[in-house]
Amino acid sequence: MPPRSSIAALPKQVKEWLDRALVDGNFSGYQQLEDELKKRGYQVSKSSIHRYGKGFEERLQTLKLVTEQARAVVTAAPDDEDTVNQALVRMVQEKLFNVVMDMQVDPEKVNLSGLTRSIAELSRSSIQVKKYAADVKAAAQAAADKVEKIARKGGLSTDAVQTIRKEILGIG
Repeated sequence: MPPRSSIAALPKQVKEWLDRALVDGNFSGYQQLEDELKKRGYQVSKSSIHRYGKGFEERLQTLKLVTEQARAVVTAAPDDEDTVNQALVRMVQEKLFNVVMDMQVDPEKVNLSGLTRSIAELSRSSIQVKKYAADVKAAAQAAADKVEKIARKGGLSTDAVQTIRKEILGIG
């Protein structure tokens, strides 16, 4: 097993500072970051910071790409049937699945509990959306049936009744 990363050994607040500094510095200035860490009492080499920064930048770029793709999906396919939300949930599920498949699990580096909680919440969300869609469809069907009975009693033609029914159900 390789030795533990010097970045992983940093206290939480120092690592958070390093993350912000990497982003603010556009993932450059590794010598200055090494010097600043040294001033703070931490021995972390420029190459260690660079290796960590490279992986961090790649993850950040992936997150930005996924966010842009999600926005594009929402823009390109607005809908009332929650198809976009289902597509977004599937995209996130796919990304999480890839993370799980690609990771070499180091319990000190990976929050497995948080990852599994995210997956569970996505699944729950997907189920709730499908239940809501089924409830809305059932309510529309019941309304269409009720309106059809009333319209027939009122003497509307079969064509008029079917037109009203299609409008209620969104078949039109």
